[in-house]
Amino acid sequence: MKKILTLMLVISITAAVNAQDFKTDIASARTNYAAGKLSDAHFNIEQAMQELDLIVGKEVLKILPAKMDTLNVNTTDDHVMSNSGFLGANIHRSYGNMMAYRTGGKMAEISIVTNSPLISSLNAFLNTPLLGSMMNTDKSKSIKVQGYKGRLENSTNTTGQTDYTIEVPLSNTLITFKITNSTDTEILNLVNTVPLQQIAKLLQ
Repeated sequence: MKKILTLMLVISITAAVNAQDFKTDIASARTNYAAGKLSDAHFNIEQAMQELDLIVGKEVLKILPAKMDTLNVNTTDDHVMSNSGFLGANIHRSYGNMMAYRTGGKMAEISIVTNSPLISSLNAFLNTPLLGSMMNTDKSKSIKVQGYKGRLENSTNTTGQTDYTIEVPLSNTLITFKITNSTDTEILNLVNTVPLQQIAKLLQ
């Protein structure tokens, strides 16, 4: 009971600056809790947490780069999804366009997943020296981005050029940055324009 009340109090502090749906869910949770309808109160809190995920996700989108080198952001492709259960929020942004990619151009994308199920295995790779050294190859290696440990991978795409992916775990959040037809130097330069510390603060 005390845990539910504490959670409601913490969420309520944020309610003044959040969406109407959030406020409605919190009000319903209070009403149902007072009436002893704990199952309904729990459901209302879950709904409120999902609304909060969406609100925070939209704030994250605001601080992501509007451009990646010469690649313009695809604002119509921006999206935030709140998933029930342990998955949390999924935030996505892309740069460039598919037509250019098909003719040998570039595309880039940022994906941010809170409570990602991949965090544990990635942290094992990054924080276990023996495992990390065994998995460091010409296709995958450990790196540091803005002081955070991460993994850089490359693969050959259908055009015969090289795509790169960087994965960086921030506590319980996984940030994945991808760019097509690129080099390791270029992706490292571009990922450094992503404000990882600010993102970590918003999602902690």
